[in-house]
Amino acid sequence: MPGSTKLSTADARRPLVVQAAIATFARAGYRATTVADVAAAAKISPAYVFKLFPGKEALFVAALEACHERILSALAEGAKSAEGHSPDAVLDAMGGAYAALIADRDLLMLQVHAQSAAEVPEIGAALRRGYASVTEFASSRSGAPDAAVQRFIAFGQLCHLIVTLGIDDSTAHWAKVLASGIRHPSFETAD
Repeated sequence: MPGSTKLSTADARRPLVVQAAIATFARAGYRATTVADVAAAAKISPAYVFKLFPGKEALFVAALEACHERILSALAEGAKSAEGHSPDAVLDAMGGAYAALIADRDLLMLQVHAQSAAEVPEIGAALRRGYASVTEFASSRSGAPDAAVQRFIAFGQLCHLIVTLGIDDSTAHWAKVLASGIRHPSFETAD
């Protein structure tokens, strides 16, 4: 077909391996997950994973970058659906879109595990790039002042805490203080 581009096997496999990496690293974290674990989840050989990615760090970074791409896409969709054009309305809509996105526990846990491995230079750099892109997008798209964008990011981190601890519906006073006014779509616990 004129004008069509055929992807190489490696180009076609790379996104599938990244998706397997997201799920695998989300369950056990960077340190406890091996390339062989990701390969098994992707149903390919570890040697083929190494053909696509030079090492475990690069594989984890690719998974984290894919996670940040999904976050930016969700924030853009949220901003489009905002009821009104005020900075607060746009940030609220983006926050709602992010809350729905982290119903995917794999995306949430990958971010948590990335923070716990941020001292690995490649992971720390990817994490900083991801936060930079999310912060810059939230700022430019909403037009909100820096303090409002800071609160937006801070509430995102609070959402991580609420969801990972499972305290949405807790009746304990401390949990109610943290979760007050914040609701998340439910998600299935990973096996």
